[in-house]
Amino acid sequence: MPKTDYYDDPNAPVANSIVPAVTAIVRNDAGDVLLIERTDNGLWALPGGAQDLGESAPDAVRREVLEETGITVEVTGISGIYSDPKHVIAYDDGEVRQEFSLCFHARPTGGTLRPSSESRRVHWVAPDSIEGLTMDRAMRLRVEHGVKEPTKVHLG
Repeated sequence: MPKTDYYDDPNAPVANSIVPAVTAIVRNDAGDVLLIERTDNGLWALPGGAQDLGESAPDAVRREVLEETGITVEVTGISGIYSDPKHVIAYDDGEVRQEFSLCFHARPTGGTLRPSSESRRVHWVAPDSIEGLTMDRAMRLRVEHGVKEPTKVHLG
């Protein structure tokens, strides 16, 4: 489902829903970060998505990372809570979500990199190469927080 992110934009549509979502900063032993190129907007992002009824946030992280990348993970901590009401995401079906995302740290435990219906490409990316990738502003903030300040929990 195509989507458009708005941040502090006076022309943004008004939010009509809020959905708990998760993302994961997965780093391998070399310190590289697991990133996907999304199929819905062509931007680079951390793997993640909405939490389903009946699952915990860490369960959602494990499911989403596996679905989007082929990698199994162990959740090791939380990087940040992102709930800024100035950030809304508009979907083509008329839903406009207020951001509510929990970003976790995780480490890979198995699997093989592979794309999915939500990820056009999946790569381990060296931290010094991330700046050159096209990302949404809110996603870049999560990545920067998780990579540059991995021991701090970010609230926003």
